Amino acid sequence: MRVTPLLIVFVALALGPTIFGAEGRGLVVQDGATTIPVDQTIAEFKSDVRISNGEVSLSLAKRGTGAVLGVKADGEGARTSLIPLSASGVSATELVRAGLIENTKQAACCEAVYKTEKGEVAVKFKLKRGEPIVEVEPGAGAWGLRVQCESHFVVLPDFFADDMVIGAKKIPLPQIEIPSENFVLHLGGGGQTIAMCVFENNQQDVKVSLSGDGDKRVFTGSEIAFGEPAKEAPKDGKAPAGRKIWVAQLERPGLWHATDVKASDAGKVIPMEWQMPMAAQWRVDFTKGGDLTDSWEMLLPGKDGKFIKPGTVREDTLPADRKRWTTVLGTVPYPCWSDAGGKTFLQPVKRPEVLVFNGPVVIYPLGRVAQSPLDTCSAADVMLRTLGKGACEYVLDLEGQQGKYQGRATCSCRDTLRPIYEKKEQKQQRTKIEGVLNDGLTFVKHIRGRIELYMEFGRKMRAYLDEQQKAKPELKETTIEMLKLIDQMDQHYAKRKDAIKTPEFVAAMNDEFRKNVLEDEGPQAYEKCKKYTGDLVEIGGSQDELAGECRWVVKNLRQKAGLLMATDPKAAALAMEVRARTREALRNPANHEGARH
Repeated sequence: MRVTPLLIVFVALALGPTIFGAEGRGLVVQDGATTIPVDQTIAEFKSDVRISNGEVSLSLAKRGTGAVLGVKADGEGARTSLIPLSASGVSATELVRAGLIENTKQAACCEAVYKTEKGEVAVKFKLKRGEPIVEVEPGAGAWGLRVQCESHFVVLPDFFADDMVIGAKKIPLPQIEIPSENFVLHLGGGGQTIAMCVFENNQQDVKVSLSGDGDKRVFTGSEIAFGEPAKEAPKDGKAPAGRKIWVAQLERPGLWHATDVKASDAGKVIPMEWQMPMAAQWRVDFTKGGDLTDSWEMLLPGKDGKFIKPGTVREDTLPADRKRWTTVLGTVPYPCWSDAGGKTFLQPVKRPEVLVFNGPVVIYPLGRVAQSPLDTCSAADVMLRTLGKGACEYVLDLEGQQGKYQGRATCSCRDTLRPIYEKKEQKQQRTKIEGVLNDGLTFVKHIRGRIELYMEFGRKMRAYLDEQQKAKPELKETTIEMLKLIDQMDQHYAKRKDAIKTPEFVAAMNDEFRKNVLEDEGPQAYEKCKKYTGDLVEIGGSQDELAGECRWVVKNLRQKAGLLMATDPKAAALAMEVRARTREALRNPANHEGARH
Protein backbone atom coordinates (compact mmCIF):
# COMPACT_ATOMS: atom_id res chain seq x y z
CA MET A 1 0.00 0.00 0.00
CA ARG A 2 1.31 3.45 -0.94
CA VAL A 3 1.53 5.70 2.13
CA THR A 4 -0.21 8.95 1.26
CA PRO A 5 0.31 12.28 3.06
CA LEU A 6 -3.27 12.27 4.32
CA LEU A 7 -2.87 8.76 5.71
CA ILE A 8 0.23 10.01 7.52
CA VAL A 9 -1.84 12.78 9.08
CA PHE A 10 -4.56 10.30 10.12
CA VAL A 11 -1.91 8.17 11.82
CA ALA A 12 -0.47 11.25 13.50
CA LEU A 13 -3.97 12.13 14.72
CA ALA A 14 -4.09 8.81 16.54
CA LEU A 15 -0.85 9.61 18.36
CA GLY A 16 -2.54 12.23 20.47
CA PRO A 17 -0.68 15.26 21.82
CA THR A 18 2.71 13.77 20.92
CA ILE A 19 2.18 14.93 17.33
CA PHE A 20 3.07 18.44 18.41
CA GLY A 21 5.97 17.39 20.60
CA ALA A 22 3.90 17.81 23.74
CA GLU A 23 4.88 14.58 25.47
CA GLY A 24 5.00 15.31 29.18
CA ARG A 25 3.87 18.90 28.86
CA GLY A 26 0.86 19.56 31.01
CA LEU A 27 -1.59 22.42 31.18
CA VAL A 28 -0.98 25.34 33.51
CA VAL A 29 -3.89 27.54 34.61
CA GLN A 30 -3.13 30.76 36.45
CA ASP A 31 -5.35 33.26 38.22
CA GLY A 32 -2.97 36.20 38.27
CA ALA A 33 0.14 34.85 40.00
CA THR A 34 -1.73 31.89 41.52
CA THR A 35 -1.54 28.51 39.79
CA ILE A 36 -4.75 26.48 39.94
CA PRO A 37 -4.10 22.81 40.82
CA VAL A 38 -5.15 20.16 38.31
CA ASP A 39 -8.74 18.90 38.77
CA GLN A 40 -9.74 22.05 40.64
CA THR A 41 -12.32 24.39 39.14
CA ILE A 42 -13.36 27.83 40.30
CA ALA A 43 -16.59 29.75 39.91
CA GLU A 44 -14.92 33.07 39.14
CA PHE A 45 -11.35 34.24 38.57
CA LYS A 46 -10.14 37.06 40.78
CA SER A 47 -7.47 38.42 38.44
CA ASP A 48 -6.22 38.08 34.87
CA VAL A 49 -6.41 34.52 33.50
CA ARG A 50 -3.66 32.64 31.67
CA ILE A 51 -3.72 29.08 30.37
CA SER A 52 -0.63 27.59 28.74
CA ASN A 53 -0.03 24.11 27.34
CA GLY A 54 3.55 24.08 26.11
CA GLU A 55 2.55 25.19 22.61
CA VAL A 56 0.47 28.34 23.06
CA SER A 57 -0.93 30.49 25.82
CA LEU A 58 -4.44 31.91 26.16
CA SER A 59 -4.97 35.07 28.21
CA LEU A 60 -8.13 36.78 29.44
CA ALA A 61 -7.59 40.22 30.93
CA LYS A 62 -9.90 41.18 33.79
CA ARG A 63 -11.00 44.31 31.92
CA GLY A 64 -10.30 43.02 28.41
CA THR A 65 -12.59 42.61 25.40
CA GLY A 66 -11.73 38.98 24.63
CA ALA A 67 -9.09 36.28 24.83
CA VAL A 68 -5.57 36.63 23.42
CA LEU A 69 -3.84 33.65 21.81
CA GLY A 70 -0.05 33.75 21.64
CA VAL A 71 2.81 31.35 21.07
CA LYS A 72 5.51 32.73 23.35
CA ALA A 73 4.95 32.96 27.08
CA ASP A 74 7.05 36.12 27.38
CA GLY A 75 4.57 38.05 25.24
CA GLU A 76 6.84 38.32 22.22
CA GLY A 77 5.78 37.05 18.81
CA ALA A 78 2.42 37.32 17.11
CA ARG A 79 -0.75 37.67 19.14
CA THR A 80 -4.26 36.89 17.96
CA SER A 81 -7.27 38.34 19.74
CA LEU A 82 -10.52 36.40 19.96
CA ILE A 83 -13.35 38.85 20.51
CA PRO A 84 -16.93 37.58 20.99
CA LEU A 85 -19.65 39.29 18.97
CA SER A 86 -23.30 39.75 19.81
CA ALA A 87 -26.15 40.29 17.35
CA SER A 88 -25.23 42.19 14.16
CA GLY A 89 -21.54 41.81 14.89
CA VAL A 90 -21.33 44.10 17.93
CA SER A 91 -18.02 43.55 19.73
CA ALA A 92 -17.52 42.74 23.38
CA THR A 93 -16.42 45.80 25.37
CA GLU A 94 -15.49 44.37 28.77
CA LEU A 95 -15.14 41.05 30.58
CA VAL A 96 -17.87 40.75 33.21
CA ARG A 97 -16.79 37.47 34.79
CA ALA A 98 -14.96 34.25 33.95
CA GLY A 99 -14.84 30.86 35.61
CA LEU A 100 -12.86 27.65 35.18
CA ILE A 101 -15.30 24.85 34.34
CA GLU A 102 -12.80 22.17 33.23
CA ASN A 103 -9.27 21.58 34.47
CA THR A 104 -7.63 18.24 33.79
CA LYS A 105 -4.27 17.02 32.52
CA GLN A 106 -5.76 16.91 29.03
CA ALA A 107 -7.82 20.13 28.76
CA ALA A 108 -8.79 23.35 30.46
CA CYS A 109 -11.90 25.36 29.66
CA CYS A 110 -12.96 28.84 30.76
CA GLU A 111 -16.49 30.16 30.51
CA ALA A 112 -16.47 33.94 30.04
CA VAL A 113 -19.26 36.52 29.97
CA TYR A 114 -18.70 39.85 28.21
CA LYS A 115 -20.59 43.11 28.07
CA THR A 116 -21.63 44.53 24.67
CA GLU A 117 -23.89 47.35 23.51
CA LYS A 118 -26.50 44.68 22.74
CA GLY A 119 -26.35 42.95 26.12
CA GLU A 120 -24.16 40.18 27.47
CA VAL A 121 -22.57 37.36 25.50
CA ALA A 122 -21.15 34.12 26.86
CA VAL A 123 -18.48 31.92 25.27
CA LYS A 124 -16.28 29.00 26.29
CA PHE A 125 -12.56 28.97 25.50
CA LYS A 126 -10.98 25.51 25.60
CA LEU A 127 -7.31 24.64 25.31
CA LYS A 128 -6.10 21.04 25.05
CA ARG A 129 -2.76 19.69 26.11
CA GLY A 130 -0.02 20.15 23.53
CA GLU A 131 -2.11 21.68 20.73
CA PRO A 132 -1.70 25.20 19.28
CA ILE A 133 -5.47 25.45 18.96
CA VAL A 134 -8.19 27.09 21.02
CA GLU A 135 -11.79 25.92 20.72
CA VAL A 136 -14.47 28.59 21.01
CA GLU A 137 -18.02 27.49 21.76
CA PRO A 138 -20.89 30.02 21.82
CA GLY A 139 -23.15 30.53 24.77
CA ALA A 140 -26.10 32.82 25.46
CA GLY A 141 -26.18 35.90 23.21
CA ALA A 142 -23.09 34.97 21.18
CA TRP A 143 -23.53 35.55 17.42
CA GLY A 144 -19.97 35.26 16.20
CA LEU A 145 -16.26 35.66 16.81
CA ARG A 146 -13.80 38.25 15.61
CA VAL A 147 -10.34 36.79 15.05
CA GLN A 148 -8.13 39.84 15.11
CA CYS A 149 -4.68 39.45 13.59
CA GLU A 150 -2.69 41.37 11.01
CA SER A 151 -1.89 39.49 7.83
CA HIS A 152 -0.72 40.20 4.31
CA PHE A 153 -2.57 37.35 2.62
CA VAL A 154 -5.76 35.44 3.26
CA VAL A 155 -5.81 31.92 1.86
CA LEU A 156 -8.73 29.57 1.40
CA PRO A 157 -7.13 26.16 0.84
CA ASP A 158 -8.92 24.17 -1.85
CA PHE A 159 -8.27 20.46 -1.77
CA PHE A 160 -10.45 20.01 -4.86
CA ALA A 161 -9.04 22.60 -7.21
CA ASP A 162 -6.81 25.66 -6.77
CA ASP A 163 -6.56 27.77 -3.64
CA MET A 164 -8.06 31.21 -3.35
CA VAL A 165 -5.31 33.65 -2.38
CA ILE A 166 -6.25 37.25 -1.66
CA GLY A 167 -3.58 39.89 -1.15
CA ALA A 168 -4.44 42.88 1.01
CA LYS A 169 -2.95 45.33 -1.51
CA LYS A 170 -5.49 44.20 -4.13
CA ILE A 171 -8.57 45.02 -2.03
CA PRO A 172 -9.62 48.69 -1.73
CA LEU A 173 -12.74 47.95 0.37
CA PRO A 174 -12.67 48.21 4.18
CA GLN A 175 -14.42 44.82 4.49
CA ILE A 176 -15.11 41.90 2.17
CA GLU A 177 -17.07 38.66 2.40
CA ILE A 178 -15.33 35.46 1.36
CA PRO A 179 -16.58 31.93 0.64
CA SER A 180 -17.04 30.07 3.92
CA GLU A 181 -15.87 26.53 3.36
CA ASN A 182 -14.74 25.36 6.80
CA PHE A 183 -11.36 27.10 7.01
CA VAL A 184 -9.43 30.27 6.30
CA LEU A 185 -5.73 31.07 6.82
CA HIS A 186 -4.26 34.46 7.76
CA LEU A 187 -0.58 34.70 6.75
CA GLY A 188 1.25 37.35 8.76
CA GLY A 189 4.10 37.96 11.15
CA GLY A 190 6.64 38.65 8.43
CA GLY A 191 6.50 35.08 7.15
CA GLN A 192 6.56 33.24 10.47
CA THR A 193 2.93 33.22 11.63
CA ILE A 194 -0.25 31.59 10.36
CA ALA A 195 -3.54 32.08 12.17
CA MET A 196 -5.93 29.39 10.96
CA CYS A 197 -9.66 29.47 11.59
CA VAL A 198 -11.73 26.30 11.29
CA PHE A 199 -15.50 26.07 11.67
CA GLU A 200 -17.90 23.16 11.65
CA ASN A 201 -20.61 24.63 9.44
CA ASN A 202 -19.52 25.71 5.96
CA GLN A 203 -22.59 27.95 5.75
CA GLN A 204 -21.21 30.25 8.43
CA ASP A 205 -20.58 33.80 7.19
CA VAL A 206 -16.97 35.02 7.03
CA LYS A 207 -16.12 38.70 6.65
CA VAL A 208 -12.57 39.99 6.45
CA SER A 209 -11.60 43.57 7.34
CA LEU A 210 -8.67 45.65 6.07
CA SER A 211 -6.81 48.86 6.89
CA GLY A 212 -3.79 50.87 5.82
CA ASP A 213 -2.57 52.08 2.44
CA GLY A 214 0.02 50.99 -0.09
CA ASP A 215 2.68 48.67 1.29
CA LYS A 216 1.10 49.02 4.74
CA ARG A 217 -2.23 47.66 3.57
CA VAL A 218 -3.12 44.60 5.71
CA PHE A 219 -5.99 42.40 6.69
CA THR A 220 -6.88 43.11 10.30
CA GLY A 221 -8.96 40.02 10.99
CA SER A 222 -12.00 37.89 10.25
CA GLU A 223 -15.52 37.89 11.62
CA ILE A 224 -17.07 34.41 11.65
CA ALA A 225 -20.65 33.61 12.59
CA PHE A 226 -21.23 30.70 14.94
CA GLY A 227 -24.25 29.69 12.87
CA GLU A 228 -27.87 29.25 13.85
CA PRO A 229 -28.50 27.30 17.07
CA ALA A 230 -30.45 24.05 16.96
CA LYS A 231 -34.21 24.47 17.37
CA GLU A 232 -34.30 21.78 20.02
CA ALA A 233 -31.67 21.11 22.67
CA PRO A 234 -29.89 17.78 22.20
CA LYS A 235 -31.13 15.14 24.65
CA ASP A 236 -27.59 14.19 25.62
CA GLY A 237 -26.93 17.71 26.85
CA LYS A 238 -24.08 18.36 24.41
CA ALA A 239 -23.61 21.64 22.57
CA PRO A 240 -25.58 22.02 19.31
CA ALA A 241 -23.64 20.63 16.37
CA GLY A 242 -22.04 22.92 13.84
CA ARG A 243 -21.44 26.00 15.97
CA LYS A 244 -17.87 25.76 17.24
CA ILE A 245 -14.96 27.76 15.87
CA TRP A 246 -11.31 26.82 16.35
CA VAL A 247 -8.33 29.14 16.00
CA ALA A 248 -4.79 27.81 15.65
CA GLN A 249 -1.72 29.96 16.13
CA LEU A 250 1.19 28.48 14.18
CA GLU A 251 4.56 30.15 14.46
CA ARG A 252 7.97 29.21 13.09
CA PRO A 253 10.62 31.17 11.15
CA GLY A 254 9.92 30.77 7.45
CA LEU A 255 6.52 29.13 8.04
CA TRP A 256 5.24 30.81 4.89
CA HIS A 257 6.82 32.82 2.13
CA ALA A 258 5.79 35.21 -0.62
CA THR A 259 7.73 36.42 -3.62
CA ASP A 260 6.88 37.83 -7.03
CA VAL A 261 7.49 36.54 -10.52
CA LYS A 262 7.07 38.42 -13.78
CA ALA A 263 5.77 37.14 -17.09
CA SER A 264 9.30 37.60 -18.44
CA ASP A 265 10.58 35.05 -15.88
CA ALA A 266 8.88 32.19 -17.76
CA GLY A 267 11.31 29.32 -18.25
CA LYS A 268 14.03 30.83 -16.02
CA VAL A 269 15.37 28.98 -12.99
CA ILE A 270 15.00 31.28 -9.98
CA PRO A 271 16.74 30.37 -6.68
CA MET A 272 14.61 31.65 -3.79
CA GLU A 273 15.91 33.37 -0.69
CA TRP A 274 13.48 31.25 1.33
CA GLN A 275 14.54 27.84 2.63
CA MET A 276 12.09 25.18 3.79
CA PRO A 277 12.10 25.13 7.61
CA MET A 278 10.92 21.48 7.64
CA ALA A 279 9.74 18.72 5.35
CA ALA A 280 6.05 19.10 4.51
CA GLN A 281 3.54 19.15 1.70
CA TRP A 282 4.21 22.76 0.73
CA ARG A 283 1.50 24.34 -1.38
CA VAL A 284 2.88 26.79 -3.93
CA ASP A 285 0.26 29.22 -5.24
CA PHE A 286 1.27 31.07 -8.40
CA THR A 287 -0.74 34.07 -9.63
CA LYS A 288 -2.00 33.83 -13.20
CA GLY A 289 -4.30 35.98 -15.36
CA GLY A 290 -7.28 37.67 -13.73
CA ASP A 291 -5.62 37.43 -10.29
CA LEU A 292 -6.51 33.73 -10.23
CA THR A 293 -4.31 31.15 -8.54
CA ASP A 294 -2.60 28.09 -10.01
CA SER A 295 -1.75 25.68 -7.18
CA TRP A 296 1.20 23.27 -7.25
CA GLU A 297 3.00 21.18 -4.63
CA MET A 298 6.68 21.80 -3.88
CA LEU A 299 8.73 18.82 -5.11
CA LEU A 300 10.87 17.15 -2.45
CA PRO A 301 14.15 15.33 -3.16
CA GLY A 302 13.77 11.57 -3.59
CA LYS A 303 16.09 8.67 -4.32
CA ASP A 304 18.56 8.50 -7.20
CA GLY A 305 18.16 12.17 -8.06
CA LYS A 306 14.41 11.86 -8.58
CA PHE A 307 11.73 14.00 -6.95
CA ILE A 308 8.68 13.25 -4.83
CA LYS A 309 5.49 15.18 -5.47
CA PRO A 310 3.33 15.09 -2.30
CA GLY A 311 -0.43 15.20 -2.59
CA THR A 312 -3.56 15.03 -0.48
CA VAL A 313 -4.63 11.64 -1.85
CA ARG A 314 -1.40 10.23 -3.29
CA GLU A 315 2.21 11.07 -4.02
CA ASP A 316 4.02 10.75 -7.35
CA THR A 317 7.63 10.33 -8.42
CA LEU A 318 9.13 12.67 -11.02
CA PRO A 319 12.41 12.16 -12.92
CA ALA A 320 15.54 14.18 -12.24
CA ASP A 321 14.73 16.60 -15.08
CA ARG A 322 11.33 17.32 -13.43
CA LYS A 323 9.52 16.75 -16.73
CA ARG A 324 5.76 16.52 -16.10
CA TRP A 325 3.03 15.87 -18.66
CA THR A 326 -0.52 17.07 -18.15
CA THR A 327 -3.31 17.81 -20.53
CA VAL A 328 -3.45 21.45 -21.65
CA LEU A 329 0.15 22.19 -20.60
CA GLY A 330 1.77 19.22 -22.29
CA THR A 331 5.27 18.33 -21.06
CA VAL A 332 6.91 21.05 -18.95
CA PRO A 333 9.61 21.20 -16.26
CA TYR A 334 7.77 21.16 -12.92
CA PRO A 335 7.94 24.79 -11.69
CA CYS A 336 8.82 24.47 -7.97
CA TRP A 337 11.23 22.14 -6.17
CA SER A 338 13.68 21.82 -3.30
CA ASP A 339 17.04 20.15 -2.83
CA ALA A 340 18.35 17.95 -0.02
CA GLY A 341 19.45 21.01 1.94
CA GLY A 342 16.00 22.62 1.86
CA LYS A 343 16.90 25.25 -0.73
CA THR A 344 14.01 26.06 -3.02
CA PHE A 345 13.71 27.03 -6.68
CA LEU A 346 11.12 28.26 -9.12
CA GLN A 347 10.96 27.87 -12.89
CA PRO A 348 7.71 29.50 -14.05
CA VAL A 349 5.95 27.52 -16.77
CA LYS A 350 6.74 28.70 -20.28
CA ARG A 351 3.46 28.17 -22.11
CA PRO A 352 2.38 31.75 -22.94
CA GLU A 353 -0.49 30.58 -25.14
CA VAL A 354 -2.01 28.72 -22.18
CA LEU A 355 -0.59 29.88 -18.85
CA VAL A 356 1.37 32.93 -17.71
CA PHE A 357 2.54 33.40 -14.12
CA ASN A 358 2.65 37.07 -13.20
CA GLY A 359 2.38 38.34 -9.63
CA PRO A 360 2.74 37.00 -6.09
CA VAL A 361 3.77 33.42 -5.35
CA VAL A 362 2.61 32.28 -1.90
CA ILE A 363 4.00 29.16 -0.18
CA TYR A 364 2.67 27.54 3.01
CA PRO A 365 2.53 24.06 4.63
CA LEU A 366 -0.70 22.39 3.52
CA GLY A 367 -0.06 18.87 4.80
CA ARG A 368 2.31 16.37 6.27
CA VAL A 369 4.78 13.98 4.61
CA ALA A 370 6.58 10.96 6.04
CA GLN A 371 9.67 13.05 6.86
CA SER A 372 7.74 15.80 8.70
CA PRO A 373 8.91 16.28 12.31
CA LEU A 374 6.25 15.36 14.87
CA ASP A 375 6.60 18.76 16.54
CA THR A 376 5.39 20.63 13.43
CA CYS A 377 1.87 21.46 12.41
CA SER A 378 0.31 22.00 8.98
CA ALA A 379 -3.09 23.18 7.83
CA ALA A 380 -4.26 19.57 7.42
CA ASP A 381 -3.08 18.75 10.96
CA VAL A 382 -5.19 21.56 12.36
CA MET A 383 -8.19 20.54 10.32
CA LEU A 384 -8.00 16.94 11.51
CA ARG A 385 -7.41 17.95 15.11
CA THR A 386 -10.51 20.12 15.11
CA LEU A 387 -13.09 18.55 12.81
CA GLY A 388 -11.97 14.97 13.36
CA LYS A 389 -11.20 12.19 10.88
CA GLY A 390 -14.77 11.47 9.76
CA ALA A 391 -15.71 15.10 9.19
CA CYS A 392 -12.45 15.75 7.35
CA GLU A 393 -13.03 12.85 5.00
CA TYR A 394 -16.44 14.35 4.28
CA VAL A 395 -15.14 17.91 3.83
CA LEU A 396 -12.26 16.76 1.62
CA ASP A 397 -14.53 14.30 -0.21
CA LEU A 398 -11.66 11.86 -0.61
CA GLU A 399 -13.76 9.53 -2.72
CA GLY A 400 -14.62 12.36 -5.12
CA GLN A 401 -10.93 13.29 -5.45
CA GLN A 402 -9.84 9.84 -6.58
CA GLY A 403 -8.83 9.83 -10.24
CA LYS A 404 -10.86 7.28 -12.20
CA TYR A 405 -9.41 5.03 -14.85
CA GLN A 406 -11.61 2.82 -17.02
CA GLY A 407 -10.41 0.66 -19.88
CA ARG A 408 -7.03 1.15 -21.52
CA ALA A 409 -5.57 4.47 -22.67
CA THR A 410 -5.39 4.75 -26.45
CA CYS A 411 -1.60 5.19 -26.39
CA SER A 412 -1.38 1.93 -24.41
CA CYS A 413 -3.54 0.24 -27.06
CA ARG A 414 -1.07 1.40 -29.70
CA ASP A 415 1.97 0.26 -27.72
CA THR A 416 0.40 -3.17 -27.16
CA LEU A 417 -0.96 -3.88 -30.65
CA ARG A 418 1.88 -2.71 -32.85
CA PRO A 419 4.55 -5.12 -31.49
CA ILE A 420 2.13 -8.03 -31.95
CA TYR A 421 1.61 -7.23 -35.62
CA GLU A 422 5.23 -6.34 -36.17
CA LYS A 423 6.16 -9.86 -34.98
CA LYS A 424 3.23 -11.39 -36.92
CA GLU A 425 1.77 -12.94 -33.75
CA GLN A 426 -1.81 -11.79 -34.35
CA LYS A 427 -3.30 -15.28 -34.63
CA GLN A 428 -1.67 -16.52 -31.43
CA GLN A 429 -2.58 -13.29 -29.61
CA ARG A 430 -6.18 -13.04 -30.83
CA THR A 431 -7.68 -13.10 -27.32
CA LYS A 432 -5.33 -10.35 -26.13
CA ILE A 433 -6.09 -8.22 -29.19
CA GLU A 434 -9.83 -8.54 -28.57
CA GLY A 435 -9.27 -7.38 -24.99
CA VAL A 436 -7.29 -4.36 -26.15
CA LEU A 437 -10.02 -3.35 -28.61
CA ASN A 438 -12.69 -3.61 -25.93
CA ASP A 439 -10.60 -1.78 -23.34
CA GLY A 440 -9.79 1.02 -25.77
CA LEU A 441 -13.49 1.56 -26.49
CA THR A 442 -14.26 1.55 -22.76
CA PHE A 443 -11.63 4.25 -22.25
CA VAL A 444 -13.04 6.39 -25.07
CA LYS A 445 -16.55 6.06 -23.62
CA HIS A 446 -15.34 7.05 -20.15
CA ILE A 447 -13.53 10.20 -21.25
CA ARG A 448 -16.36 11.14 -23.58
CA GLY A 449 -18.72 10.81 -20.62
CA ARG A 450 -16.59 13.27 -18.65
CA ILE A 451 -16.66 15.71 -21.56
CA GLU A 452 -20.43 15.47 -21.82
CA LEU A 453 -20.71 16.03 -18.07
CA TYR A 454 -18.69 19.24 -18.36
CA MET A 455 -20.71 20.45 -21.34
CA GLU A 456 -23.96 19.74 -19.50
CA PHE A 457 -22.56 21.65 -16.53
CA GLY A 458 -21.84 24.58 -18.85
CA ARG A 459 -25.35 24.55 -20.31
CA LYS A 460 -27.00 24.48 -16.89
CA MET A 461 -24.64 27.11 -15.51
CA ARG A 462 -25.31 29.41 -18.45
CA ALA A 463 -29.08 29.04 -17.93
CA TYR A 464 -28.68 29.73 -14.21
CA LEU A 465 -26.56 32.84 -14.78
CA ASP A 466 -28.95 34.14 -17.45
CA GLU A 467 -31.81 33.65 -15.01
CA GLN A 468 -29.94 35.48 -12.24
CA GLN A 469 -29.06 38.34 -14.57
CA LYS A 470 -32.73 38.88 -15.40
CA ALA A 471 -33.91 38.55 -11.81
CA LYS A 472 -31.13 40.70 -10.34
CA PRO A 473 -29.94 43.36 -12.80
CA GLU A 474 -27.43 44.62 -10.25
CA LEU A 475 -25.47 41.38 -10.79
CA LYS A 476 -25.16 41.88 -14.54
CA GLU A 477 -21.42 42.63 -14.55
CA THR A 478 -20.72 39.71 -12.23
CA THR A 479 -22.65 37.23 -14.36
CA ILE A 480 -21.01 38.53 -17.54
CA GLU A 481 -17.56 37.76 -16.07
CA MET A 482 -18.60 34.20 -15.34
CA LEU A 483 -20.30 33.72 -18.70
CA LYS A 484 -17.05 34.69 -20.42
CA LEU A 485 -15.37 31.70 -18.79
CA ILE A 486 -18.14 29.34 -19.88
CA ASP A 487 -17.70 30.68 -23.41
CA GLN A 488 -14.12 29.39 -23.26
CA MET A 489 -15.39 25.85 -22.65
CA ASP A 490 -17.71 26.12 -25.66
CA GLN A 491 -14.78 27.37 -27.75
CA HIS A 492 -12.61 24.42 -26.71
CA TYR A 493 -15.39 22.00 -27.62
CA ALA A 494 -16.00 23.61 -31.02
CA LYS A 495 -12.27 23.42 -31.83
CA ARG A 496 -12.02 19.70 -31.02
CA LYS A 497 -15.52 18.50 -31.91
CA ASP A 498 -14.49 16.81 -35.16
CA ALA A 499 -11.30 15.29 -33.75
CA ILE A 500 -12.84 13.60 -30.71
CA LYS A 501 -15.34 11.62 -32.83
CA THR A 502 -17.88 9.53 -30.88
CA PRO A 503 -17.82 6.17 -29.09
CA GLU A 504 -20.00 4.83 -31.93
CA PHE A 505 -17.35 5.90 -34.43
CA VAL A 506 -14.66 4.03 -32.46
CA ALA A 507 -16.91 0.96 -32.17
CA ALA A 508 -17.21 0.98 -35.98
CA MET A 509 -13.40 1.28 -36.23
CA ASN A 510 -13.10 -1.81 -34.03
CA ASP A 511 -15.56 -3.75 -36.15
CA GLU A 512 -13.61 -2.83 -39.26
CA PHE A 513 -10.37 -3.88 -37.56
CA ARG A 514 -11.82 -7.27 -36.59
CA LYS A 515 -13.04 -7.81 -40.12
CA ASN A 516 -9.95 -6.77 -42.07
CA VAL A 517 -6.95 -6.74 -39.73
CA LEU A 518 -7.42 -9.03 -36.75
CA GLU A 519 -6.12 -12.23 -38.40
CA ASP A 520 -4.54 -10.73 -41.49
CA GLU A 521 -0.98 -12.03 -41.83
CA GLY A 522 -0.31 -10.36 -45.17
CA PRO A 523 2.48 -7.85 -45.78
CA GLN A 524 0.12 -4.88 -45.18
CA ALA A 525 -1.22 -6.08 -41.80
CA TYR A 526 1.32 -4.11 -39.78
CA GLU A 527 0.64 -0.92 -41.75
CA LYS A 528 -3.10 -1.41 -41.26
CA CYS A 529 -2.49 -1.81 -37.52
CA LYS A 530 -0.40 1.36 -37.49
CA LYS A 531 -3.18 3.24 -39.26
CA TYR A 532 -5.84 2.02 -36.81
CA THR A 533 -3.79 2.74 -33.68
CA GLY A 534 -2.68 6.12 -35.03
CA ASP A 535 -6.29 7.16 -35.62
CA LEU A 536 -7.29 5.82 -32.20
CA VAL A 537 -4.53 7.73 -30.40
CA GLU A 538 -5.52 10.93 -32.20
CA ILE A 539 -9.10 10.50 -31.00
CA GLY A 540 -8.01 9.63 -27.46
CA GLY A 541 -5.52 12.48 -27.29
CA SER A 542 -8.10 14.99 -28.49
CA GLN A 543 -10.56 13.73 -25.88
CA ASP A 544 -7.96 13.96 -23.11
CA GLU A 545 -7.06 17.51 -24.07
CA LEU A 546 -10.69 18.61 -24.22
CA ALA A 547 -11.50 17.05 -20.84
CA GLY A 548 -8.47 18.82 -19.35
CA GLU A 549 -9.43 22.14 -20.96
CA CYS A 550 -12.97 21.84 -19.61
CA ARG A 551 -11.63 21.14 -16.14
CA TRP A 552 -9.43 24.24 -16.29
CA VAL A 553 -12.46 26.36 -17.13
CA VAL A 554 -14.50 24.94 -14.24
CA LYS A 555 -11.62 25.43 -11.79
CA ASN A 556 -11.19 29.03 -12.97
CA LEU A 557 -14.93 29.62 -12.65
CA ARG A 558 -14.82 28.32 -9.08
CA GLN A 559 -12.06 30.76 -8.19
CA LYS A 560 -13.61 33.64 -10.11
CA ALA A 561 -16.85 33.26 -8.18
CA GLY A 562 -14.98 33.55 -4.90
CA LEU A 563 -13.04 36.63 -5.99
CA LEU A 564 -16.15 38.36 -7.33
CA MET A 565 -17.84 37.64 -4.02
CA ALA A 566 -14.95 39.34 -2.24
CA THR A 567 -15.23 42.52 -4.32
CA ASP A 568 -19.02 42.66 -4.62
CA PRO A 569 -20.98 41.80 -1.45
CA LYS A 570 -24.22 41.61 -3.46
CA ALA A 571 -22.85 38.60 -5.31
CA ALA A 572 -22.37 36.44 -2.20
CA ALA A 573 -25.34 34.10 -2.67
CA LEU A 574 -24.65 33.75 -6.40
CA ALA A 575 -20.97 33.01 -5.81
CA MET A 576 -21.68 30.34 -3.21
CA GLU A 577 -24.11 28.59 -5.57
CA VAL A 578 -21.57 28.67 -8.41
CA ARG A 579 -18.85 27.26 -6.16
CA ALA A 580 -21.14 24.46 -4.98
CA ARG A 581 -21.95 23.51 -8.59
CA THR A 582 -18.32 23.63 -9.69
CA ARG A 583 -17.31 21.37 -6.81
CA GLU A 584 -19.83 18.77 -7.94
CA ALA A 585 -18.62 18.98 -11.55
CA LEU A 586 -15.00 18.49 -10.47
CA ARG A 587 -15.71 15.26 -8.59
CA ASN A 588 -14.46 11.90 -9.87
CA PRO A 589 -12.05 13.18 -12.52
CA ALA A 590 -10.58 10.88 -15.13
CA ASN A 591 -6.84 10.38 -14.59
CA HIS A 592 -6.04 12.10 -17.87
CA GLU A 593 -7.84 15.33 -16.91
CA GLY A 594 -4.84 16.45 -14.88
CA ALA A 595 -6.90 17.06 -11.75
CA ARG A 596 -3.66 17.98 -9.98
CA HIS A 597 -0.60 19.19 -11.84
